[in-house]
Amino acid sequence: MRHEKIGMGAMAVSTTRSRRTHGLPAEVTSFVGRRRELAETRSLLSKSRLVTLTGVGGVGKSRLACRIAAEVGRAFPDGVWFTDLSSLGDPELLPLAVEDVLGMPEEGGLPCLDRLTEHLSGKKALLILDNCEHLAHDCAVLIEELLACAPELRVIATSRRPLHVGGERTLAVLPLPLPEEGGRRMSVDSLTQVDSVRLFVDRAEAVLPEFAVTDANRDAVERICRCLDGIPLAIELAAVRLRALSVRQLLDRLDDRFRLLVSGSRAVPPRHQTLRALVEWSYDLCTEPEQLMWARVSVFFGGLDLEAAEAVCSGDGIAREDVVDLVSGLVENSVLLREEAPSGVRYRLLETIRQYGRDRLTEAGAEDALRRRHSAYYRELAGRARAHVFTADQVEWLAWLRLDNANLRGALAYCFEQGGHEEAREGLEMAADLVFHWKASRQVREGRHWLDRGLLAVVEQDELRARALWADAWLALMQGDDAVAVPMLMESRRIGERLGLDQVLAYATLFSGVASLYQGHTGPAIKMFEEALASHRAAHDEVGEVVALTRLCLAYSLEEDSARALSCGQEALEICEARGELWHKAYALMALGIEVWRQGDSARASVMVKQGLRVNGSIDDWIGVGVCLEALAWTASGEGDHERAARLFGALDGIWQAVGHRLSVFRYLTRYHDESMTRTRDALGEPAYRASAAQGARLSLDEVLAYAMEEPAPGLESVGAPEAAPSPLTRRETEISRLVAEGLSNKEIAARLVIAQRTAEGHIEHILGKLGFHSRAQIAVWVAEQRRAWDGTASRRRGASPES
Repeated sequence: MRHEKIGMGAMAVSTTRSRRTHGLPAEVTSFVGRRRELAETRSLLSKSRLVTLTGVGGVGKSRLACRIAAEVGRAFPDGVWFTDLSSLGDPELLPLAVEDVLGMPEEGGLPCLDRLTEHLSGKKALLILDNCEHLAHDCAVLIEELLACAPELRVIATSRRPLHVGGERTLAVLPLPLPEEGGRRMSVDSLTQVDSVRLFVDRAEAVLPEFAVTDANRDAVERICRCLDGIPLAIELAAVRLRALSVRQLLDRLDDRFRLLVSGSRAVPPRHQTLRALVEWSYDLCTEPEQLMWARVSVFFGGLDLEAAEAVCSGDGIAREDVVDLVSGLVENSVLLREEAPSGVRYRLLETIRQYGRDRLTEAGAEDALRRRHSAYYRELAGRARAHVFTADQVEWLAWLRLDNANLRGALAYCFEQGGHEEAREGLEMAADLVFHWKASRQVREGRHWLDRGLLAVVEQDELRARALWADAWLALMQGDDAVAVPMLMESRRIGERLGLDQVLAYATLFSGVASLYQGHTGPAIKMFEEALASHRAAHDEVGEVVALTRLCLAYSLEEDSARALSCGQEALEICEARGELWHKAYALMALGIEVWRQGDSARASVMVKQGLRVNGSIDDWIGVGVCLEALAWTASGEGDHERAARLFGALDGIWQAVGHRLSVFRYLTRYHDESMTRTRDALGEPAYRASAAQGARLSLDEVLAYAMEEPAPGLESVGAPEAAPSPLTRRETEISRLVAEGLSNKEIAARLVIAQRTAEGHIEHILGKLGFHSRAQIAVWVAEQRRAWDGTASRRRGASPES
């Protein structure tokens, strides 16, 4: 079963939470050369607001863009934002992709482009659009609009050709420099300082640690780099062959292959011919089954795991039991890149290699069949994920869906691109199955895009449309789009009543209650929640039952009916605990915590809300994180720790800007926010409040979560604890180190955090390495010291005057 292989929190750590940069890919190999290009790009960026890096595939455009962005980031106080467009096939999603990386509000209403220009207007930021070539026209239109409306914005684009936007400056990214021909013979040391040779040696050492350039092999190394025209991707692919070949054998095969280029098309640039020849050479080195596998895995977007490869690529010449060996062979041949993920090992193709495989698939007339199998696989898994939405495996499934979002998008696109009615129904069903994914992964806009598209194509008044309507309405409510949500809920109810669909009626009633609360009608909302609760109970739908109970807990609390609020919240908690469920439990804990706080027990409320925050933070549910941070700010204010409350309020500004609305779908709790903020401002005074709020606003999301949980984390010295040494551990590593200190075994830690045991073991190895320790006992001592330092800092904060 798939859920046995999946670990939690994958995507939560794959994107940086820094205010300055967002999603710049980590450099996992050394950056070689490019001094001239770096300097020229900086110069062009100072003169022009759009710089496009052009060049052939594999020449290093993306890597150069990321390096320059990291170097000039300080010049852009409103952030450096990176968008990889390589897996984006639908031009309509281009503005949404940019909105997503900008962390923009989840709003309805205004057209997407208008929201983008309004958001960026007045901001001094750098936007990187990577791999624009397949969307060149759409990228050009988008960039022109953004630059016209945001005078402080700068854009770096990478493309195989210029975008032809007014004011665009282009830089041709050429291959790496080669040793000079016909000149004085260089020493070995001097030769290895030439960038192309440096790159070859660096990558060769990665696969053959004892490799070195010597007098015996120097000529062959130089000729290899020259044969490959200094193209970084080509050099890297060739260097990997040293696993099996000598330098001389490698050179001989390159020479044989490149002699075939004489008959190649003269219309194709020589470097492009060379790169294609190298990829073809890699292809020819594979066995026929491996070649077939290469073509078939090219149908995936962003990456894949072994189970997906077995399901989609087997059959018609590939036995399912042979897939693992073929995948291993492609990894060995560096066609597939092996990557570690919390869910286990995943595989990725470089874009140039993926495109070559796709060309082979098209030539064989098999692309449509493979895309159909790919789509069917991810539709089926979306349904399985929906079935696990209220199980102990739920968090792991949500993490997997985030990892495979590009494949889910590709499967949905295929459904709607076919133009057939049955395919459109399949796409609509898949989009509805993923409603919890759209919420948990902050993909509400995209979820609405697919649901809206499906509802336009599927007009039958049946159960599928009714379910999609309430799902779309729920997402609309998360964006504060009541005007759109209410008519969809009314239509869903009409279909449910006509067809006797009790479950549809229950959800339509439930979210109609949410809309009623939005409008300030607590009494009618409670009646709808109670009606929905009864229907969900009758249908044995525990998801709907817990959501209704949690909403009732909050609604009764608003009405100051503490007995009923506590009863509903506790019942929701018990249902979740009986199933080992975590995500809905987090919301139930939040709701109970708010009622306990309202009764005056801030300390107990804080403990409950922190439990919910831990789960919501681990799965990147920003709505859940935001509501929990709000509740912790209220409890801090209630306890008299106004400085802490102010910092949390400051941090929350960034959270709610990303979500789109303060308190989002829970905005009927705004009165608690307003009352607590007023109390905090009055206690501190406006200058001190602003200073503390500004400190909170400067924290990254990881630092905010650690601060809210009162755990040490890098960066927390900036909020008043310079005497406490920053921790070298991530938030997850800090959490695991504390469980080690409690004496838990690796298996017990894995069970507690709902992760694989091997994942827990890997984290502990990293902890030992970072701290320079050799035993778990040393970790326990270190945790105790950190706690003492933190407690001392917290005590000093609580004792500080407002002016301190």
